[in-house]
Amino acid sequence: MRKTCLKRYFPNEEERRSVNIELAKFFGYLEDFGDQESLRDRWRIDPKMWWIIHGASAPLLQTIAIKLLGQVSSSSCCERNWSTYSFIQSMKRNKITPQRAEDLVYVHTNLWLLSRKTPTYMEGDNRMWDVAGDGFESLEDMGILEIANLSLNEPELEAMIFIEDDIET
Repeated sequence: MRKTCLKRYFPNEEERRSVNIELAKFFGYLEDFGDQESLRDRWRIDPKMWWIIHGASAPLLQTIAIKLLGQVSSSSCCERNWSTYSFIQSMKRNKITPQRAEDLVYVHTNLWLLSRKTPTYMEGDNRMWDVAGDGFESLEDMGILEIANLSLNEPELEAMIFIEDDIET
């Protein structure tokens, strides 16, 4: 798995060889990575800070580590997926097979992603489909009524699903 990732991140064979050498130094506790202070700090300070302080002898690996450790972790994507799944697989629609529910969540998510690329995304009814996205932008420019008016209530979709379920059974 690591080799595949490195091949994608470093398509240049020479750079990839350099990263592999840096990885060998890191995993083997060689050179600066074997220093007592470096080993002691691995468990005492934040990993990102550790790479900033002790990763200078492996500049390519240090760059990757700082980028990875600097990413914000958020469960908003998972929670959005679970919310969509619970909307589709509700008490009213508990006859849907798990595979069908997964397929509907997949289609819903892809439609949502595709809609973000259209010029009308920030206009019209679907403007509030994605209130804040995955970013941490402010909601100050949106009125309380726009936020309060959000709903997943789609009677046409419910009727269509009930009809299809009745046909299948």
